[in-house]
Amino acid sequence: MKNAPSRARWLVPLALLIVWLGVGGTLGPYAGKLGEVATNDQASFLPQSAESTRVLDAQKAFDQSETVPAVVVWTTDGGRVTGAQQTAASDAVGALAGRAGVVGRPSPALVSEDREAMQAVVQLEPDLGDALPEVLDEVRRAADGVSGTTARIAGPAASQADLSDAFAGIDGLLLGVALGAVLLILLLVYRSVLLPFLIILGSVFALGLACAVVYALADRDVVRVDGQVQGILSILVIGAATDYALLLSARFREELAERGDRYAAAVTAVRRSFGAITASAATVALALLALLASDLTNNRALGPVGAIGIVCAVLSTLTFLPAVLALLGRAAYWPARPKAPDASVEGHGVWRRVAATVDRRPRRVWLLTALVLAVFAAFAPSLSAKGVPLDEIFVNDAPSVAAQKTLGEHFPGGSGNPAVIIADADRGAEVTAAARRTQGVDSAGAVSASGRPGAGEPLVVDGRVRIDATLEDAADSDAAKATVERLRESVHAVSGADALVGGYTAQQYDTQRTAAHDRTLIVPVVLVIILLILVLLLRSLLVPVLLVATVALNFLATLGVSTLVFEHLLGFSGTDASVPLYGFVFLVALGVDYNIFLMSRVREEALVHGTRRGVLRGLTTTGGVITSAGVVLAATFAALMVIPLAFLVQIAFIVAFGVLLDTLVVRSLLVPALVIDIGPRAWWPGALARDGAGPAPRAERS
Repeated sequence: MKNAPSRARWLVPLALLIVWLGVGGTLGPYAGKLGEVATNDQASFLPQSAESTRVLDAQKAFDQSETVPAVVVWTTDGGRVTGAQQTAASDAVGALAGRAGVVGRPSPALVSEDREAMQAVVQLEPDLGDALPEVLDEVRRAADGVSGTTARIAGPAASQADLSDAFAGIDGLLLGVALGAVLLILLLVYRSVLLPFLIILGSVFALGLACAVVYALADRDVVRVDGQVQGILSILVIGAATDYALLLSARFREELAERGDRYAAAVTAVRRSFGAITASAATVALALLALLASDLTNNRALGPVGAIGIVCAVLSTLTFLPAVLALLGRAAYWPARPKAPDASVEGHGVWRRVAATVDRRPRRVWLLTALVLAVFAAFAPSLSAKGVPLDEIFVNDAPSVAAQKTLGEHFPGGSGNPAVIIADADRGAEVTAAARRTQGVDSAGAVSASGRPGAGEPLVVDGRVRIDATLEDAADSDAAKATVERLRESVHAVSGADALVGGYTAQQYDTQRTAAHDRTLIVPVVLVIILLILVLLLRSLLVPVLLVATVALNFLATLGVSTLVFEHLLGFSGTDASVPLYGFVFLVALGVDYNIFLMSRVREEALVHGTRRGVLRGLTTTGGVITSAGVVLAATFAALMVIPLAFLVQIAFIVAFGVLLDTLVVRSLLVPALVIDIGPRAWWPGALARDGAGPAPRAERS
């Protein structure tokens, strides 16, 4: 009977293991089903209260049957368009009427002023889903029948097809690349066969649970999911769960080597790493939830979805991993064997040498490090966040981009993407006249019942009319956005018209302004959240302020480097308006994790050995695991580059590079050197600031 308590204590880890195996088997498939409730419609990327969003809602009333336009553009193989070619083009698209997916009768072919190109609009059903590429192929085959011309398809339908193609297979491809990178790094770093697979398994279980929760909420319209949010969720959960698992497994290895009892080692490892892991998770989750203050629908969607993922990552780390480590003990590290830490060397030789370098000249180290980061940060204001031009949205050569470029070469720059004006019908003529007089507007006309502007009596719906204004400049250009500003001033000045201006260019303009407002609102909120968590964890005020300042400097330095890389190496002329905010939230919230891991251990050591020795011991004992965690997280976010969208490529670079910079420079050199240089006063106003150490204040002077 006396062995009963000994046997009973193994029931808890065994029960946890069974529960998580059940979670993985039951909920794991939801990681591949999330796309079923994802939406990539236009409204998911727009500001909720912007004028262009109101226009998008209002113009639906003018679509007698809601459609998505495909713009067919023909260019001649040489010479000018002939009458026979124009007739053949009109007949070719006209024959599509009544075909599956095509709504109404396509417009006849219109010849450009230079008579070197033609265009026609084919209206398609809005919810074709997987059938859209097939319908577009049929349109393309019909258009290719015009002798002596080359046909391409531009417009929203073509862009939608390319976007769907970019996200196709996102679940399997992205997850496979991320997990493969993580597994390779863990195998190389830990030289253990079983432990990397246990960590990967825990992160996959966390992802399955997170996707199941998000799926259930999205299916009930509680949260919103799109392709970008879906991809970021996978990367975030895998990266965070792996980071937390590395910290816990490293602590378990220490405790196992000292105690020998694997159950007691697991309990102690959880207890001693619980504060750092939960504080780290809280910074990321709350920083993501701060995105709820954004007016951009896409930002608001990421907040709760990302927070759910972080919570699931923590649950897996603090329950599944300790359970399997307690059951396996030393076997988890096979063929390596856990060794007790040697107090005389305090960690791996590399980190002992780093600590010695920091200890010799701490002031010189932190001044030089801060200066280098400041030089990089000086380039940050040069980053253009005015949006990505249409021809740079896709990293590869998307067909819709090439077609849109061809369309812009022969027709007014805004062809295919007109500015949409909604106004009271009794003032429609005055609004149309005001739009035509606006500098930068090529033409404007009220939409008729046929769906084409200026082709008959205006269509009146609920006392309102729709006026399409074609801009002279490309719809994604700064000049077009300036025209939208002037156009709004012109039509707003028409008394009693209650005119609103929307359309693609207006949406880009409103998104840019909203993103700038979001940054000024959310960035301070995130910094305050992180500061409060650090104060509670470290029971100090000065050290948390220093940590927040260092991660902010790291972010600015990363932004500066990104500016140079995007412009001179990757060829981007700008970034999406939301990239700086996403980069800040991820990089600052995740970057402070490593400082939390370091300084929580430093505080623990300083209570016994004093501040200086505490910093050195904390740096050497955590150096390997934190660096591994940083490399893993950087590799995980870098996996986003497999999705050929400029937005995700830019986010991937900023976070991956910034995490490495934070791990290798800020956490390894800047922070330890600052704390050593300041001394016990760094812990002000806590108890450590008064005596430098708890039980052994003399250790600081030795």
